[in-house]
Amino acid sequence: MHCVSKNSVRKKQSSLVTFIDTHCHLEMTEFDEDRDKVIQRARDAGIEAVITVGSDLKGNIGSLRLSEKYDFIYSSVGIHPHDAKDFTEEVYKQIKKWAASSPKVVAIGETGLDYHYDNSPRDVQKEVFKKHLLLAKELDLPVIIHSREAKKDTLEILGDSGINRGVLHCFSGDMDMAEKAMEMGLYISIAGPVTFKNAKKLREIAEVVPDDYLLIETDAPYLTPEPFRGRRNEPAFLVNTAEKIAELRRVSLEDIARITTLNARRLFRIGKSIQEGEIAYKIRDSLYLNITNRCTNKCSFCVRFHSDYVKGHNLRLSAEPTEEELKTAIGDPVQYKEIVFCGYGEPFLRFEIVKNIARWIKERGGRVRINTNGHGSLINRRNILPELKGFVDVISVSLDASDEKGYDRICNPDFNNAFHAVISFIKEAKQYISDVQATVVEMKGVDVEQCRKIADELGIKLRVRKLDVVG
Repeated sequence: MHCVSKNSVRKKQSSLVTFIDTHCHLEMTEFDEDRDKVIQRARDAGIEAVITVGSDLKGNIGSLRLSEKYDFIYSSVGIHPHDAKDFTEEVYKQIKKWAASSPKVVAIGETGLDYHYDNSPRDVQKEVFKKHLLLAKELDLPVIIHSREAKKDTLEILGDSGINRGVLHCFSGDMDMAEKAMEMGLYISIAGPVTFKNAKKLREIAEVVPDDYLLIETDAPYLTPEPFRGRRNEPAFLVNTAEKIAELRRVSLEDIARITTLNARRLFRIGKSIQEGEIAYKIRDSLYLNITNRCTNKCSFCVRFHSDYVKGHNLRLSAEPTEEELKTAIGDPVQYKEIVFCGYGEPFLRFEIVKNIARWIKERGGRVRINTNGHGSLINRRNILPELKGFVDVISVSLDASDEKGYDRICNPDFNNAFHAVISFIKEAKQYISDVQATVVEMKGVDVEQCRKIADELGIKLRVRKLDVVG
């Protein structure tokens, strides 16, 4: 019997932090003696939903029964590549019937290729994999993909299938494989091995997978994370994997919970996504203010053109907030490291709001940072910076290019000579704000070193941002 005391599962997250274990096998015999206790520990640890994944006929039946018994447990049906040799037309019909008839079936799989053990002939694995993908497309369900030491064939079959909804579960490939999978629209799921001391390659991947493609899982009863390695894994231990990923990505556990839970809800269509745009949103220990979605740039790299979300927060506003709404959303400013005017648009399009709220924050002991494209004086047709003196601690200006031509191509500004205006804005800001910074996105066509020289000449810090890494 596997015994884990309730107190041994760390509960660092607040009551508002919840996770989704996107891949486990609660139906397996390893849980027969204490399954109900395992499920209760998962709930106590903040696991809001679990997907228990079938891998053979018996496992599919077990996962379906669990999903029918518990409202927060969902099922996936499929045949693991180890058992592909036992796949028949009758098996296919049964999987299809389950997937088409049960509302708790949220995916097809796990399916895929395993060339490490070769428990089934490789040609058979490939054919069965293709049939699962066709079924997923037919039923409009995501697919849960197992791929071990089979990168080339996995990517080739996925590319030919046209599948764009699914996840590479318990990812063990390289960065090239992850990038190619994400280009197809597939998620990358990280499991317990990311906590292992020798998992350097996996840690590097877990650090850089864009927020919009990140999932987490336990694969319980397998792949137990540290510090429980050597014991049976269970969904409650998902928190330990999430903690390591948060550490690698330099964000909070709450951030990882919010990001991965949102992604799981969207992929598997379970639970509810955030419908309303947020006017104040927390990342790490800072609070960000989203006061407008309007902007005077249309930057080619801007996240707002392909997603409503940043770090799991919906930033697509239906209406711009008032001063009172912002004050209410902020609460006590000193509870945050800093309060940042940022969001999906250019804050200085609402200059009076920025000035008034910044003054209000400072009067209450808070710290203020403004992230801007540097068009504030152009927008307001006057030098606005003297009016911010004493209210703003840091101003961060998006430089984004090293010359006017590059700036126009990348940022598509509403104004002529905008690049030179941005440079002038930075120079002027130094007279009124003690900490002035610039940022540039590392992408094709951007001369980062030349931008660094410009920053040095201006006497300011330059922060180089990675493409598609937001927040």
